[in-house]
Amino acid sequence: MSISNRKPGEKRESVAEPLKRSVAGTLRAIARKAEIEVTFATDRPALTGDKARLPEPPRKLSPGDVAILRGHADSMALRLACHDNAVHRRLAPENAAARAVYDAVEQARVEAIGSRRMAGVAGNLTAMLEDRYHRGGKYEEITDRADAPLEDAVALMVRERLTGQAPPQAAQRIVGLWREFIEDRAGRNLDGLMGTIEDQRAFARSVRDLLSSLDMADEAPLDPDDEENDDENEAESDEQQAGEGEAEQQSQGDRAEMEVSDEASDEIEEGATEAADAPSGELPEDAEDADSEEASESWRPPGPRANEPRGPDYKVFSQKYDEVIHAEDLCDADELARLRSYLDKQLAHLQGVVGRLANRLQRRLLAQQNRAWEFDLEEGQLDPARLVRVVIDPHQPLSFKHEKDTNFRDTVVTLLLDNSGSMRGRPITVAATCADILARTLERCGVKVEILGFTTRAWKGGQSREAWLQSGKPPTPGRLNDLRHIVYKSADAPWRRARKNLGLMMREGLLKENIDGEALDWAHKRLLGRPEQRRILMVISDGAPVDDSTLSVNPGNYLERHLRYVIDEIETRSPVELLAIGIGHDVTRYYRRAVTIIDAEELGGVMTEKLAELFEEDGGPVPRRRMAAGGRR
Repeated sequence: MSISNRKPGEKRESVAEPLKRSVAGTLRAIARKAEIEVTFATDRPALTGDKARLPEPPRKLSPGDVAILRGHADSMALRLACHDNAVHRRLAPENAAARAVYDAVEQARVEAIGSRRMAGVAGNLTAMLEDRYHRGGKYEEITDRADAPLEDAVALMVRERLTGQAPPQAAQRIVGLWREFIEDRAGRNLDGLMGTIEDQRAFARSVRDLLSSLDMADEAPLDPDDEENDDENEAESDEQQAGEGEAEQQSQGDRAEMEVSDEASDEIEEGATEAADAPSGELPEDAEDADSEEASESWRPPGPRANEPRGPDYKVFSQKYDEVIHAEDLCDADELARLRSYLDKQLAHLQGVVGRLANRLQRRLLAQQNRAWEFDLEEGQLDPARLVRVVIDPHQPLSFKHEKDTNFRDTVVTLLLDNSGSMRGRPITVAATCADILARTLERCGVKVEILGFTTRAWKGGQSREAWLQSGKPPTPGRLNDLRHIVYKSADAPWRRARKNLGLMMREGLLKENIDGEALDWAHKRLLGRPEQRRILMVISDGAPVDDSTLSVNPGNYLERHLRYVIDEIETRSPVELLAIGIGHDVTRYYRRAVTIIDAEELGGVMTEKLAELFEEDGGPVPRRRMAAGGRR
């Protein structure tokens, strides 16, 4: 006879619920932040501000699954407890490739602190890393250093120095390809990191020395005097915060590391602060910035230096295999209808929420379309309000009026959707549904909408790479993949005719790599060809540009640098108004007008709100001005 404590009618609790509560409570305890909001979802794990998103446990849990989940939570807890975002930002290098190494090594430091103190945490983190590198199997068979991320190799070697733990089996080829190179140039720097593990500022300066040994340092070195001034300012700020009761957080400027309680030694949970398939130890920059005490400010790193080549050096090896294609040409009508039906079923509940938001947007837009009239005209529509003058004096002429067209209607909006593989699952379904509903809403308001998507035709290069190989692998070939730019809905096409096209995003195998700079340039040029007076471009993305084929034979910041160049050209020289929304990715680092969201479910509300804000402005582009190189925007 079984005994149950459940009340009559009460639903049976999921097997994973006790584990979720335990993991969430432990994360808060180790981070020493009871207000942390912990959620579980099938989306990528992420830590931003006071929100932590962990992987949803599988229905049939194995000990390995539990260790991986706890590993993700441990990483997040350690990041919150042992990391100071202000210190990290201030000492970060400007060069993108160096910044990637700097970020990855800092994550290795915070994880090493927990691993050195608690064996259970060390095991969880190892399980998480093994799972991360094993997934997809793309690192276990590599033979070329160009396919092995340098930042991963450095971070894993730092972890090895700090904890004595060898790299996970799935990542040993990455380290093996780079070990000799790194040891020869920066072996002494690696050995010196152990003495500064508890002091984030000193550790970061040591990492800057390591980057110098690897010939990755910025041209402008750190200014010790400026650092001292920053230390004093930070210490004053911290003393004020401590007076408000935050005595637990000892960030006096000289130390950012927080003691991890011995009482919680068996509870520390580490979480992936990045995509599950992202490089080891690298925390996305959106997470660093968003959970800062200064999160209300839209901070971004200094722009590229004036003498840094930005746009003109970007080139394409071959455009022969690129394509701009309409969605209906990629599959037949029956398949489009099936995919559209699948999309509707996936997010049936979201349609109601986004629909209500869209209706609110429509009311706000229509409220602005106050009719303007011209009176006392010799022709037009008879003005009945002035007929009394004719009755009183028959010699008075009839008065006519004419409704003036408002500038509001003379607007076109382009929605540019990232169709990369990392958007697979919830993000792309939400993006497709939101684009669909907003397009319908804006059309009702007389605003034309274009919906575009961007990806590549193949993984790892496609025909462009084959042509490069057959040409003898000439150095620095530039972009080395086949672009696929998709027109889901043209601006002049009615919504009812293009509705099914958005279902194409549900097609298996469509989402591949993302080369954002060229996609943004393509969408921008399409807008410039439009006759409307006001043109708005909204970009939806979940990460920086990534194309393995291109980045394996070009500098690590090649695509990102081109994206920054295109954005700067649009924001400073174009009449097009540019807006970006990042899903779990800090797009404020690139765009002046941008917002970052944590969960894809927030997309509908943010899109409607930002569009409403644009239309409520006086009209026309926001005044723009160039910022001095290296300054804040």
